[in-house]
Amino acid sequence: MDARLLVSLAGITPRTLHRCADLAAELERRKVPLSVLYAARTGDGPVTEWTRVRAAAGDSVLLHGYDHRVTPTHRAVHLGKKAEFAALPAHEARLRLIAAKAALDGAGLGVDGFAPPRWIASQGTVQALAEHGFRLCADLVSVRDLENGESWRSRVLEFSSQSQRTETVRCFALVLASARAARKGGLVRLGVEAADLARPGLRQALLDAVDVALENRAFGSTYGALRRVAA
Repeated sequence: MDARLLVSLAGITPRTLHRCADLAAELERRKVPLSVLYAARTGDGPVTEWTRVRAAAGDSVLLHGYDHRVTPTHRAVHLGKKAEFAALPAHEARLRLIAAKAALDGAGLGVDGFAPPRWIASQGTVQALAEHGFRLCADLVSVRDLENGESWRSRVLEFSSQSQRTETVRCFALVLASARAARKGGLVRLGVEAADLARPGLRQALLDAVDVALENRAFGSTYGALRRVAA
């Protein structure tokens, strides 16, 4: 079975919008849609307007938490970057989701599902998502249909700048992993932060991973389309 290629973009800010638009254009040339991970507390402005434009063009929008600047009360482990929903109990996750849905309504944005910051969602978060009408949760190692319980196992290949000394080796490994995943079928999930698009090596590695997946008979899709096909 041919693989589905899902490319997600997070951390979009007004200062990175030009790089995000450049990435979207590169993917359009390859007939690969984009899955935009949108933080609800972004507010009205150029990022929200750009997200509306991408949604109208056929890209997917996933809720990517509410406010990454606020440190959650319950933190099981220290993470280098805030993981807003990683350890929240259900009642706290519900409160954040209520606020997030209100913000989305105010921005005029519909979403195709939920992708937690750092791709980590507590069990309480998953429970709260289902209660509030979310039908898809994409975490680090799987994509879950919260309506029928179906799950697609696939790890996100994150193109992030962890160390300049190991960046070349890491990028090469990620491109190879993309090729292997495409050959096996199922899902090929690539993710990048907008700030990392400023690094030419990472940006090129991401596009190389897209190209090698397409060469191995993967086809571009989105998280929203994944659930619609399953339904």
